Amino acid sequence: MKQRYLLVFIILCLLSAADLNAQGVEKFLQNSQVSGNFEFDGMYYNKDSLIGAADVPQKALMNTFANINYTNGPFSAGLRFENYLYALQGFDPRYKGIGVPYRYVSFEKDKFTITLGNSYDQFGSGLIYRAWQDFSLGYDNSLDGLNVKVRPWKGITLKGIWGLQRFYFTRSPGVIRGADAEFSINDMFKKLNDKSLKVTVGGSFVSKYQDANDAVYKLPKNVGSYAARASILYKNFSINGEYAHKINDPSAINNRIYKPGNATLVQMTYAKKGMGFYVAAIRTDNMSYKTDRDAIGSDLNINYIPAISKQTTYSLPAMYPYATQANGEFGFQAQSTFTFKKKSKLGGKYGTTFSLTYSQYNTINKEQIDDATPIDSTGTLGYASNFFKIGKQVNYQNFNLEFSKKVSKTFKMIFSYFYIMYNANIIEGHDIPNICSHTGIADLTFTINPKNSIRTEFQYMYTTQGEGSWMYALVEYTIAPKWFFSVCDQYNYGNPKSEKQIHYYGVSTAYSIGSTRIALNYGRQRAGIFCVGGVCRFVPAANGLTLTLTSSF
Repeated sequence: MKQRYLLVFIILCLLSAADLNAQGVEKFLQNSQVSGNFEFDGMYYNKDSLIGAADVPQKALMNTFANINYTNGPFSAGLRFENYLYALQGFDPRYKGIGVPYRYVSFEKDKFTITLGNSYDQFGSGLIYRAWQDFSLGYDNSLDGLNVKVRPWKGITLKGIWGLQRFYFTRSPGVIRGADAEFSINDMFKKLNDKSLKVTVGGSFVSKYQDANDAVYKLPKNVGSYAARASILYKNFSINGEYAHKINDPSAINNRIYKPGNATLVQMTYAKKGMGFYVAAIRTDNMSYKTDRDAIGSDLNINYIPAISKQTTYSLPAMYPYATQANGEFGFQAQSTFTFKKKSKLGGKYGTTFSLTYSQYNTINKEQIDDATPIDSTGTLGYASNFFKIGKQVNYQNFNLEFSKKVSKTFKMIFSYFYIMYNANIIEGHDIPNICSHTGIADLTFTINPKNSIRTEFQYMYTTQGEGSWMYALVEYTIAPKWFFSVCDQYNYGNPKSEKQIHYYGVSTAYSIGSTRIALNYGRQRAGIFCVGGVCRFVPAANGLTLTLTSSF
């Protein structure tokens, strides 16, 4: 059926072009633009019993996609072809297949934009609605339906959505309907355009509908949510906050309780030359929101709970990332950055940057409600929670110091320290003691000449819990703008089991020409969780050769 629709669309475009006169055809072609990108990720797997890498029957697995977009004046259309002939390990096996799960047509005229088909968008911070994708996570919850944006007046933006979510190669059982309005007060009134105080306010409403035929529970078919937000900017200071509320939504995630949910996010920044401060806090309570009440994990999320903990790409501290807990968490982060100007005592010839970050997540206070007082004949509220009380259990702590300095034209160094407390029982569901780790990192870059440079990383993690202590070393050699080579080794020397004291080695190379890049990697990959912004997937142990090809046009 989808192929028929695509064929009809192409025929209509050809017939429209055929009706144009010669001058019209020339103008039509001049205004036409086609763009897109392609990515291939493939891996040949070897069995490696030392690290627990299982034998892969197919030997080689792959993920491939290609985006093609067409624009002509106010009209645009596009599609994404995806090929998962057995997806890479760590990706959900339900991705198996070939198809066009993402396609859209859009028309923009004056102050009005309408999109039919798949779209990505979010309301405010995403606390009640966010449609997005990240291929490294294997995550895609695009909305398939209608997306409308109207800008009736300067400073006012109205949005409306209606449709189904993508669910691998199918669609969600529940329907999403929503509206959002945002008002930039300074843009709306000319007298306020030049004022130092900038104010923006907004509000959203989202509802999901799913049929209900449960023999035990009386389930709501419509579950609504609303959110209000405000942002204030005054000179070097800014503060923005959002509050979201969701009505009762019994699901597999919350054990079918009827308690309403809510979430609050507040962020503040202050910055001036040489220094900057950032503080954020978030509280969620029973805020899992899905188009299928029986879905688990990250499947079919309507909303998004952002992680406000320190994000890092360094291998050893990245072993223990934080996964957001929609059912209940209280988190905060404080960060300060100082840049000492050039030619000062602390700044030296090229300047020096120092940053300090601390983040922590706790459970929320929960007081169980007696099941003898049901909300209806079958279900209860589950628990009560005081908004101003923080739970005693700590889910996660992350303390980071970072010192960055350019010593000379050819040498730059970054030194970092991480302390991480990781509650594996909460984050992963593993009944093991909390993991407390201390990691020191030296990141050194030597510039040989404008085209050649060498970067080295040395990391050391000390911990007596989990898999024990680690060491990591990496050397990268870059020949700009085409070649890249690297060798690394991650050694679990402190594992309490001697047979698990293993080297996870890797060798990589990449070649770039224009907008095309080819990368090869051979080595071992440890098992663990991989997270982006608090959304995670499990990555199994693997040994083999990886090929990545990306290109755009």
